[in-house]
Amino acid sequence: MRNRLSEETSPYLKQHADNPVHWHAWNDEALAEARRSGKPILLSVGYSACHWCHVMAHESFEDEATARLMNDLFVNIKVDREERPDLDKIYQTSHQLMTGQAGGWPLTVFLTPDQIPIYTGTYFPKERRYGMPAFREVLVAIDQYYHGKGDEIRESGARLVDALGSAQTAGADDFAELTRAPLETARRRLEATYDAEHGGFGSGGPKFPHTTSLELLLSHWYARRGQDVQALPMVTHTLDCMAQRGLYDHLGGGFFRYSVDRFWSIPHFEKMLYDNAQLLAVYADAYAATATASYARVAVETAEWVMRDMQDARGGFYSTLDADSEHEEGKFYVWTPAEIDAVLAPDEAALAKRVFGLERPPNFEGKHWHLHLAEAPEAAAAAAGLDVSRAGEVLERARAKLLAAREKRVWPGRDEKLLVSWNGLMIFGLGRAARTLDRPDFAASATRAVDFIRQELWQDGRLKATYKDGRARFAGYLDDYAFLCHGLLELLQHRWRDSDLSFARDLADVLLAHFEDPRGGFFFTADDHERLIHKPKPFIDEAVPAGNGIAALALNSLGHLLGEQRYLDAAERTVRAALHALERYPDAHATLLRALEELLTPPKLIVLRGTAEELAPWQRKLAAAYEPHRLAFAIPRDAELSGLLAERAPRERAVAYVCEGMTCRAPVELADGVAL
Repeated sequence: MRNRLSEETSPYLKQHADNPVHWHAWNDEALAEARRSGKPILLSVGYSACHWCHVMAHESFEDEATARLMNDLFVNIKVDREERPDLDKIYQTSHQLMTGQAGGWPLTVFLTPDQIPIYTGTYFPKERRYGMPAFREVLVAIDQYYHGKGDEIRESGARLVDALGSAQTAGADDFAELTRAPLETARRRLEATYDAEHGGFGSGGPKFPHTTSLELLLSHWYARRGQDVQALPMVTHTLDCMAQRGLYDHLGGGFFRYSVDRFWSIPHFEKMLYDNAQLLAVYADAYAATATASYARVAVETAEWVMRDMQDARGGFYSTLDADSEHEEGKFYVWTPAEIDAVLAPDEAALAKRVFGLERPPNFEGKHWHLHLAEAPEAAAAAAGLDVSRAGEVLERARAKLLAAREKRVWPGRDEKLLVSWNGLMIFGLGRAARTLDRPDFAASATRAVDFIRQELWQDGRLKATYKDGRARFAGYLDDYAFLCHGLLELLQHRWRDSDLSFARDLADVLLAHFEDPRGGFFFTADDHERLIHKPKPFIDEAVPAGNGIAALALNSLGHLLGEQRYLDAAERTVRAALHALERYPDAHATLLRALEELLTPPKLIVLRGTAEELAPWQRKLAAAYEPHRLAFAIPRDAELSGLLAERAPRERAVAYVCEGMTCRAPVELADGVAL
């Protein structure tokens, strides 16, 4: 036996390739070894930017004595949760059912050779502390339990598998009346958990952005304009707090994963592609809704960070930046006054230190400063005796110098694995920002990602989920198809390409053919996927939106655009399959609630036909307004269309075809004074 992880492409798995543990990846060989040997499986799930994954690896997996015990007693399997979200979903849910506690990473699961959980946990220390047993004590106890309690393990395992399946047995309710009641309940519950002082949801830390909830509130505000005066302030206050405080990277742009406190002051310093994709879209939407310049600035800086630091030369987007550098969390990002003085001119340093809070006590580990907007530049300039009229210019010069100096530090690890699902989210975010902020370069960046995915990960009419080191691997999941389809439809609203519409349609057809549950909704894995102990059908929003919610939104949009009832019917079946969950826990299903809202208020569809020059001013006009239930496509004269869309033909002059739900107006020529 030996450690097999050097043969893998996942940066997370490769981090463990030199461990004395005889790690396997999850594959047929490892599972066969467990069945042959009769040993239980020790399954360890994590990801490359996970701080406590690194801690447990250093304490236990690099330790010879611990590794010897693991190798003697178990078949040891390492899983990158980003490569195998199917396994992560199954065993995170198992952990919650078995312990009554939330999961997380690292996830440590002991399994029978036929993959049934025996015992679950997260981080275990090397020695007893934090009220937790030592990891080696756990290893010995599990071995004894496994060999002495076989009947008990089989009985509890059968109950667990039944429990996993029971949560999603309900099918679509074809006769229930669809109403706004779940939307109204979610609105009340979000306000009940809203932090009126610091924004966001929840009274303590850690505090996450909860972007899907913000999007739902923004949509609710639009639907109840003039009636709900609190929904928009909850969104804008949260966005202001997140952008002004420590969750945001004030030098490089982009957001960290979450705040460890309720104040958004000190983050966990991971930067995740999926967070930034969603936040990019919501700040762009907030700008369209309010015309607040700071939201546009944050969206622009976030997009520029993604394109600068997270986009591969071939177009795809990397997954994460680690929290740690040089074995210290946050070291890459924090400063001292002396470091500021060494980089900046005196006037720049005086202003920057006041603006970014270095005139106050250190806020990170008692000796460093994590930058946040402590004072407005003009107020800081006045207090420092500097020219107030030049404060913005001086601060921007200081930011550029500080960023250049920071670039020379030892960088955090970057997971350069390309995930289709997260790329789909970023394609959507860049497409939304391109449209709202009139930034063609954002759309060009998203287009490069689309072309890369189509060239390298679209094989024989199906998606692969990940790409690294020239290898596309793992059958695509629900999120890969749904998020990419949704992103393509958003990008098409900024610039049209026939091939993207064709690709979106192909993705939707695979969803219907291989992922749909005949009772409604979509399984996370395809009908020809590896057989596991459970087949999840996720409705709840987690760190990323629920795949079923995004699938419903994408299919609804595609159905209206193409006039294809089968897509509309699948979207409605998905919402109906989740209806009982929406009624019981609506605030946990924000994405599906937005899909419900689109069933209750079908989107307005605007198709413009003409030359690019004729259509450009109309595109900009439409993009400038926040209308969450509107689809607007500017399609050039030479586009090759089919079906109902082809009937929206170009005419001698630029023309608009406008439909609201199932009702269409007569075509109207575009001219001054025309209202769309």
